[in-house]
Amino acid sequence: MAKYDYDMIVIGGGAAGLTGSTACGSVGQKTLLIEKEEKLGGDCLHYGCVPSKTLIKSAYAYNVMRNAGKYGLPEVDLPKVDFKNVAARIRDVIDSIQVHDDPAALKEKYHVETRFGAPVFVDRHTITLNGQNITSKNFILAMGSSPAVPSIEGIDAVPYLTNIEIFSLEKLPESLIVLGGGPIGAEMAQAFSRLGTNVTVVEYAPDILPREDEDVSRYMREMLEKEGMKIFVGAKAVRVQKNASGVLLTVEQDGKKIQLEAETLLVAAGRKPNVDGAGLDKIGVVYDHRGVKVDQRMRTSVKNIYACGDLNGQFPFTHVAAYEAATSMMNAAFHLPFKVNYKNVPWCTYLDPEVASVGYNERRAKETGISYTVHKEEIKNNDRAKAEGERSGFIKLIINKKGVLIGCQIVGYHAGDLIHEWIAAMNGKVSLNTIGNAVHAYPTMSEINKTASFNYFLNASPWVKLRLLLNWRW
Repeated sequence: MAKYDYDMIVIGGGAAGLTGSTACGSVGQKTLLIEKEEKLGGDCLHYGCVPSKTLIKSAYAYNVMRNAGKYGLPEVDLPKVDFKNVAARIRDVIDSIQVHDDPAALKEKYHVETRFGAPVFVDRHTITLNGQNITSKNFILAMGSSPAVPSIEGIDAVPYLTNIEIFSLEKLPESLIVLGGGPIGAEMAQAFSRLGTNVTVVEYAPDILPREDEDVSRYMREMLEKEGMKIFVGAKAVRVQKNASGVLLTVEQDGKKIQLEAETLLVAAGRKPNVDGAGLDKIGVVYDHRGVKVDQRMRTSVKNIYACGDLNGQFPFTHVAAYEAATSMMNAAFHLPFKVNYKNVPWCTYLDPEVASVGYNERRAKETGISYTVHKEEIKNNDRAKAEGERSGFIKLIINKKGVLIGCQIVGYHAGDLIHEWIAAMNGKVSLNTIGNAVHAYPTMSEINKTASFNYFLNASPWVKLRLLLNWRW
């Protein structure tokens, strides 16, 4: 029987790597975690989820103060934002979380050893790290992803920002072009606009947030435009160059060329997997531009090597990365046939109002040929929303022909929290009748879930209504 230095080596110290290594260490696997950067935490902690949500909250607070009259308070003449103070707050929040990812704490609590450097595979059981060969029975690849820079004429000759630089700026830009209207680009666009930057968004797809349904994307674009942003959709960036203002971006829209000027350019046009430099081709790990190929057990083409998180290109979410890493551990450590199931994976875009989704939306239902009906409720009818002054948005239920909930989208205040009742309902196969009859505290935003369920029941066909009353399961 082969003898290895470790039972598991995890490469990458972000969300997937931390979950995978601590899970393995906790069940008695001799585990080594390797991170190429100086600190653990990965993109989510240092350049993604944590700093972006911290920035978004600062921008939200500034926007509330600027609109004090909306709440019956005296109008306030606010000074301009000093972004150094915002950046300092972001660093403080990151540091407060970083302490939980300290290598000494991982060793003491989870029995995980940590080393820093850039490992390269020698064979399917061996890597070289800082001049030393190290062997392991199994590996989890969790190297994450990096900003993808589109092929635009002149892009290499102009200074631009990505999510890596945007949170540590020394000053607030006077003007900003955001290249990309997906979740990252839209969130940053609204945050900087609220802090006082003149923002222009350029999105190649027919609308921003292209993964969402058309009504959701259009609603959010119109909201952002009302806040003062300029948004170009169905627009292709073809050239960028320096000018007196900073950058000059030429885009094509509807056959016409438009020139846009700004002090700063933020590239938020997608992600690419960090597959280079690890020697994956040498050992036969299959990957393409989207990521490392895996099966439902998270195994790569080399069966003792697993790949989780952004690296495999499935769902670019921290919660999915952790789920995949835990699945990898169960398969590697216990040889249990655990398979991932993405059917009810939720996601949230942290705009104001937030956009949250679980299960099928209309776009996916149509693509898979599922017959469905839609029931929609406006957030403005919720009493707590009225009290909060947060009346924007709606909840949309996607229901199949048997009256079973197959998806939910929410646009509204704290949508990312409200969606969790639907995640539990769908995973537990709870009927809409059960949600509608459940007592919800008054006045809360969560009552919108009860209202939507109950009103769907009232408007359902007699046959569907009978099934809901009987609380049948399918």
